[in-house]
Amino acid sequence: MAYRFPSDEWIKAMAEEVNRSEAYRKAAANWEGDFYFICEPGPGVPEPVILYMDLWHGEARSAGAVAQESDKNPEFIIRAPIGTWRRVIEKKLDPIQGMVTGQLKLKGTMSKIMRYPKAAAELVNCATKVPTEFPG
Repeated sequence: MAYRFPSDEWIKAMAEEVNRSEAYRKAAANWEGDFYFICEPGPGVPEPVILYMDLWHGEARSAGAVAQESDKNPEFIIRAPIGTWRRVIEKKLDPIQGMVTGQLKLKGTMSKIMRYPKAAAELVNCATKVPTEFPG
C-alpha cells in the first residue's frame, strides 16, 4: 500500500519509520524540536497541506496533518511546493542544501539544524522508506 503525499496517513507512516530507525535515534539523540512541513499549492495540491512532526531525542513523539498553521506553534516551519518535496523524498535534493539555496523555505534557527546534518539525512532516509504516491 502506498501513502499519498502530502497526507495525515503519510506523515504518520513516516513517524513509524523514524521510531524504527536506530540510525536516526543515534544521530538525533540530543535533538529537541518540532516541525511543520508545509506543502504549497501546486499540481494535485489545490491548497496548502500542513504536516506536523514532534521530534524529541531521536524519536517522533507525535505526527499528523493539521488544519491551520495556528493549530500548533512548532519551532521550525519548512515550506516548499510539491515538486521540491518530491525531490527531497526521492533523495535528489539534500534538505540542508535545499534550505541554504532557498528551495526549501525555513522559518526557525538554521544554525540549530546545521548542527545535526546526520539527523536530517536520516530523517530523509526514513521518508524514503514510506511507500509514497505523489499527486499529478
